[in-house]
Amino acid sequence: MNKFRTLIERTIDLRAGELPALLISFAYFFFLLCAYYIIRPLRDEMGILGGIKNLPWVFTGTFLVILAMVPLYGWVSSRFARKKFLPLIYLFFIVNLLVFYLLFQYDVSPSTVAQSFFIWVSVFNLFVISVFWSFMSDIYDKDQAKRLYGTIAAGGTSGAICGPILTTGLAQPLGTHNLLLISAILLGLSILCIKKLSLWFDKQPQTQLDTRYQQPMGGHWLAGFSLVVRSPYLMGIGVLILMYSMLSTFLYFQQASIIQDSFSHSGERTSVFAMIDLAVNSLTILIQLFFTGRIVKSLGLAWTLALIPLLLVGGFLILSFSPVLAVLIIVQVFRRAGNYSIMRPAREMLYVVLEREEKYKAKNFIDTVVYRGGDAVSAWIYDGMRSIGLSLGQIAFIAAPIAAVWALVAYRLGVQREKIAEAGTLKD
Repeated sequence: MNKFRTLIERTIDLRAGELPALLISFAYFFFLLCAYYIIRPLRDEMGILGGIKNLPWVFTGTFLVILAMVPLYGWVSSRFARKKFLPLIYLFFIVNLLVFYLLFQYDVSPSTVAQSFFIWVSVFNLFVISVFWSFMSDIYDKDQAKRLYGTIAAGGTSGAICGPILTTGLAQPLGTHNLLLISAILLGLSILCIKKLSLWFDKQPQTQLDTRYQQPMGGHWLAGFSLVVRSPYLMGIGVLILMYSMLSTFLYFQQASIIQDSFSHSGERTSVFAMIDLAVNSLTILIQLFFTGRIVKSLGLAWTLALIPLLLVGGFLILSFSPVLAVLIIVQVFRRAGNYSIMRPAREMLYVVLEREEKYKAKNFIDTVVYRGGDAVSAWIYDGMRSIGLSLGQIAFIAAPIAAVWALVAYRLGVQREKIAEAGTLKD
């Protein structure tokens, strides 16, 4: 056991007392993403079954649900201490899963429930992952974030690999609806991890000297919006997320169109979605374990943030000349794997230098309202481009310069974050 501990500490560059928290954080993200990826293939198939032409309306519905939930999240986070409101959020989504299980089980209004489930999964994904990274940026300082975030992200990727495997192996013998119960159990295990991490953090010397961590954050229920509009730095992060969501939406719609044209059977399409997820997550964990830390250390945060957008410029250009299934899958796999393994951990480092209220409320506003707002607007833009006769290749060509601007925004944010870290305070 001591040899194993020594090996981990040398490989990850751990400090004294960090190993228990790292292992729990790893497990927390594992349970969380495993729960999500069990139900993600089902969501993607329902998007096609509901009609690709209806996807802009579904994306708009997702955005409206997000708008309704953000004030509720702001109210809860303002009035409850972190150790109380985080479990409440996960309990809320567990209850939702059980409700959907009953609706599917008794075949209640299948079409309406299917569209509602697509919207719910999209909301669920953003909220639970945003809350997870807010928690991480709250309990780990900026030095720990650089050393540990890659390994923590690998925990999520491990869960994201197990999720599609469980879905593929259990969907037929257990039935698709029963997978929702497994997802609910995994969310319950996430709550246990939150409690364990809270206990660990409460014992840290800096926590005992600062009682703010034990108190509700207070503030207005719409504080997230006001914090963002008052800060150029947070506005920049919002632009980063907006451009990311726009390009992701373009690729998602192209993926749906090409897969719909390539496969006629619903089961085949669901399997393809699951295999794409498996390929993405397998590549992601390899990058996280062997390259993420080295990339951040050698390139610096600014160039690390810009790396995936720059590569995506080339990906869109290739797709513009050859908009076929094989090319689409390759671009999508590398884009998503690069985001999860490199872009996402680097992006979360932008928040470490902020105050607690900004880490939870402003970050949640950006990760939900801005993200899904970008999805909704981008869906209608894409639909408009298709309606005037633009081909998939032409849309990919238009996306390439947008990716270049995204890279520039990412680089400038990385530079600004380093200046803030050196100064020790955020200066608007």
